[in-house]
Amino acid sequence: MAERSGDAPAPKGPRLIAVGSGKGGVGKSTLSANLAVALARKGRRVGLVDADIYGPSQPRLLAAEGMKPKAREKQLIPVDTAFGVSMLSMGQLVEPGKAIAWRGPMAAGALTQLMEADWGDIDDLVIDLPPGTGDVQLTMIQKFKPAGAVIVSTPQDLALIDATRAIAFFEKADVPVLGVVENMAGYVCPHCGEASDPFGTGGAEAEAKRLGYPFLGRIPLAIDIRTASDAGRPPAAGEGAIADSFAGLADRLLEGVR
Repeated sequence: MAERSGDAPAPKGPRLIAVGSGKGGVGKSTLSANLAVALARKGRRVGLVDADIYGPSQPRLLAAEGMKPKAREKQLIPVDTAFGVSMLSMGQLVEPGKAIAWRGPMAAGALTQLMEADWGDIDDLVIDLPPGTGDVQLTMIQKFKPAGAVIVSTPQDLALIDATRAIAFFEKADVPVLGVVENMAGYVCPHCGEASDPFGTGGAEAEAKRLGYPFLGRIPLAIDIRTASDAGRPPAAGEGAIADSFAGLADRLLEGVR
């Protein structure tokens, strides 16, 4: 972040960008991974923390399964992925398929270990938060204070209700809401080409406008995103309309935080 004339020197360390939602199932982790990749493709030095302690998915999304982070003097060293993003996740630290049955303080301690890793000279640290507003989110706010939060929602009313709660949480914590993303917005049948909106359309954009926050863009409901994500090939790393959607999201986010 550029230092403006007359301002105090910018704090050292990466800019923390939290990606949150009020509920699960809205594609927040997929969006976090692709946002990180899109930022890296724009020349940013990017790290990604998978803060969903109980349900980590970033190792699969970024083809980092089986890649164990090393440690130096009890400080973790993030794993470098093939997409220009360094990352850490509980999914890299526990046995595959093992349930993480921890109470809140243990989960908060795990988050602290991930956040206080040796992130080097990265510019941006994207934080994939778990859904809701519980212990992990509170630890993030109180100990690390993100520079801003991106809210992810599908267009449907039920998701928007929870997204609004997430916005209120960040507002109360004095964390700027950088904008809202409408995910799973529109579906085009790959066989007949007919377009439909199974989750509705425009709801997240309208809610962002009502609350006075930027609307960062739409990501479609596309089978290509699902298949590429399951295979550890984030669409943002490729070419085409879907990659362009994530690139546009990264552009608008950077405009809002500079």
